[in-house]
Amino acid sequence: MTEANFVDYVKLNLKSGKGGKGSVHLHREKYITKGGPDGGDGGRGGHIIVRANLNLWTLYSFKFTRHYAAGHGGDGSKNRSSGAQGEDVYIDVPLGTVVKSSETETVLCEIVEKDQEFVLLEGGKGGLGNWNFKSSTNQTPRYAQPGISGLDLQITLELKVLADVGLVGFPNAGKSSLLASLTAAKPKIADYEFTTLKPNLGIVPYRDFQSFVMADIPGIIEGAAEGKGLGHYFLRHIERNSILLFMIPSDTPDVKKAFDILMAELKNYNPEMMDKDYVVALSKCDLLDDELKAEYAEEMNKNFGKIPHCMISAVDQSGLLNLKDIIWKILNTPHE
Repeated sequence: MTEANFVDYVKLNLKSGKGGKGSVHLHREKYITKGGPDGGDGGRGGHIIVRANLNLWTLYSFKFTRHYAAGHGGDGSKNRSSGAQGEDVYIDVPLGTVVKSSETETVLCEIVEKDQEFVLLEGGKGGLGNWNFKSSTNQTPRYAQPGISGLDLQITLELKVLADVGLVGFPNAGKSSLLASLTAAKPKIADYEFTTLKPNLGIVPYRDFQSFVMADIPGIIEGAAEGKGLGHYFLRHIERNSILLFMIPSDTPDVKKAFDILMAELKNYNPEMMDKDYVVALSKCDLLDDELKAEYAEEMNKNFGKIPHCMISAVDQSGLLNLKDIIWKILNTPHE
């Protein structure tokens, strides 16, 4: 999927269907001239329903369609026949989609499970036919209820990428290069900052035909949690990743300081991110000679002793299998 096709924020206009009118009808047939009221009820209007679709990875399908209207309910008829229900409209979204009211910013639902459905707007109720109003004192009611009008709603869809592993790091840390090395994804790669402006997803093959999903998140800068740059736009994609892989390039002056800055930004944005599993990878290790590699390995053990860590290079493919082993072990370790 190209970067231009990754859409993760759209606004939609919704309208549920109007309920059908109840029927005003008096039963008439041969030899029965005064059969009484038998007008049926109107059908309900169509609902607007959002549902999960495992085949979708982005909100691109909404790029050119922003208005959705459900069908109207049918009118009631004679012989107490109810009108047909209005056709429901299903809005398919990828897992990880947050649905908000555009007016109040209230979260209406979050789609995070397979086959999950949520009724955003109920259709208008159908009106009662005149047979509902007959009584001993009113044996031939000549009135019925109209259907209730449908509802209007403006919603905002925000996609928070669902992936097993999210790549976290400053711009130009080698995240896209790693994704391209481990998966069939083709992210844009260049030697300038903010090459990646949209998340990229890829499936990482592992031993015995197993796999996991990795997401390349656009680079974070200091102050992102306060909205600096496109901070909030980037950080929300990290919320749904099981493991955060911190990538720090080997040419960073202070590796531990860089890690602490990234952690602080995540904590400021959402403290719940501190409960996730972490892996630290020193990237671009092809730039180091053997002596420097030994020094960095000692420094990594000292600074990240309790956090799984490794040294990798997407260019010469070194350390990538070890990285996959670390990730797979964490993904398959039960949490208490």
